[in-house]
Amino acid sequence: MKYTYYPGCTIGTTAVEFGLSTDAVCEALGVELVELEDWNCCGASSAHSLDHELALRLPARNVALAQKEGLDIVAPCPACYQHVLQADRVLREDEHWRREMEAMLGFTYTGQPRIRHLMEVLTEPEVLEAVRRRVTRPLKGLRVASYYGCVLVRPPEFTGWDDPEHPTRMDRLMAALGAEPVEWSYKVDCCGASLALSRSEVVVALSTRLAREAQEAGADVIACACGMCQINLDTRQNLEKKIPVLYFTELMGLALGLSGVEKWWNKHMVNPRPVLQRVGVG
Repeated sequence: MKYTYYPGCTIGTTAVEFGLSTDAVCEALGVELVELEDWNCCGASSAHSLDHELALRLPARNVALAQKEGLDIVAPCPACYQHVLQADRVLREDEHWRREMEAMLGFTYTGQPRIRHLMEVLTEPEVLEAVRRRVTRPLKGLRVASYYGCVLVRPPEFTGWDDPEHPTRMDRLMAALGAEPVEWSYKVDCCGASLALSRSEVVVALSTRLAREAQEAGADVIACACGMCQINLDTRQNLEKKIPVLYFTELMGLALGLSGVEKWWNKHMVNPRPVLQRVGVG
């Protein structure tokens, strides 16, 4: 399996452990990620807040670059995934804008690359089977609350996930790792996202509620698929007893017995080691 890889800006900065674990897990499973050459920022929160046209043109350029490779595009960041997906949809549906972008970027849109999130790729049936075969350190006894955040699965008419209100892909992955997915009702609730910069009290309230509800559901850890979600839940939960928040790829690396896993945890504010050691998987 080979994909064009669009890492996005946070993979090498605030979500560096997401990037490191993604690289290691994909290599172990034979999922080849070829980084998109000369990629640019998708615009993240700022572009679509300030300039609608720029917010489309930035990810459209990445679509144009990826089309040369003829491979599906994989993005680990839900915001990047959504922005590239949106640009691709407008290229596909708005002929006037498509022609304008083709002239500007010097390419002819074919609609060939499919935009996919990393979670989608790593939960395809054949990959899940490879995960089950590759597990050397089953996460038996670890209760995991799967958290997708509000961006990844919506809007469902464009993303095509299994269920926009109760997705189960991450649960199936956690089960393949030997962990126990817990049932809870906050899988796709918002953590506050970029309001962390302007309305931190909102993020504290939302993230605290999510952390508390995960604990009340019996979870030992929260698994997430978004750099913004991870940093908000990890740093803004206002609880006396805090719950560790790990990227799903970090838990995969642990179960697959990959070397250097503990180095990924050094940036986490809530140290996952005590919980993992208590259940015998750390």
